[in-house]
Amino acid sequence: MLDITRKLVDLLNVSAIGVDHFQGDSEDLGFPNVFGGQVLGQALMAASRTVEDRLCHSLHAYFLRPGNQRMPIDYEVERVRDGGSFSVRRVTARQEGKEILTCCASFQSDEAGFEHQFEMPKVPAPETLKTEQELGELLASHVSEALRPLLTRDRPVEFRPVAPSDPLHPEPRPPRAQDWVRVRGALPDDPVLHRCLLAYASDFSFLGTSLLPHGVKFWDGSLQVASLDHAMWFHRDFRMDEWLLYDKDSPSAAAGRGLNRGSFYNASGGIVASCTQEGLIRLRKSQ
Repeated sequence: MLDITRKLVDLLNVSAIGVDHFQGDSEDLGFPNVFGGQVLGQALMAASRTVEDRLCHSLHAYFLRPGNQRMPIDYEVERVRDGGSFSVRRVTARQEGKEILTCCASFQSDEAGFEHQFEMPKVPAPETLKTEQELGELLASHVSEALRPLLTRDRPVEFRPVAPSDPLHPEPRPPRAQDWVRVRGALPDDPVLHRCLLAYASDFSFLGTSLLPHGVKFWDGSLQVASLDHAMWFHRDFRMDEWLLYDKDSPSAAAGRGLNRGSFYNASGGIVASCTQEGLIRLRKSQ
């Protein structure tokens, strides 16, 4: 496993500090606050530690407050129910006694049943596309020194946009985007870890889908953006160290909020997970 990937795996592997009580460190990705995908992945890991022989099939989370990158995060798990086939857990993430995220996750025993799915979109193979880091390096000389680390930093999760937009000069385009995504390096055969890693990765570039029709810069000082909630459904087994296609669209934006939907396909065309998120996309009022 690559050192940078091991660091991410260690970040998601929250530590037990009491009965159904866990703690995770925070990482600084260059954003103003803790990355929402980190809190989501750690919350799922905490919930999964209290369930045996069942994997998460869905989660629904609300981001309540921005997290502080310089502080650890406490995760308290409530065992809501353990039934014959399903288990439900409620997770509360706190910093300094204040809730920053609440999440409800459901777990299911392995079960066979009806199957159908949409067909995978036809897109270029990931090997033919540039990574986000490579694209960022092409733009680095055109942005301020403060923004360069965001564009060029080495990262454990590799994204390859199918049709990258120019973040410096965005033009309105249909609200749909696609990325190939995988974690760099080999990972252990732990389906819980792979789910937590996908939860982490699913928050990258998701909210921006609802901004595509409006031709605005994501880091524009006049724009206030934040993830409000996040939901995921896990349909089939998958590996995060193998390519997944992240197909995203935004059917609506209104009242300062944008709705985003996403599907993850494996290289064979199977849908392995789906997600939705509503985000705040507000233009700040002029002073």
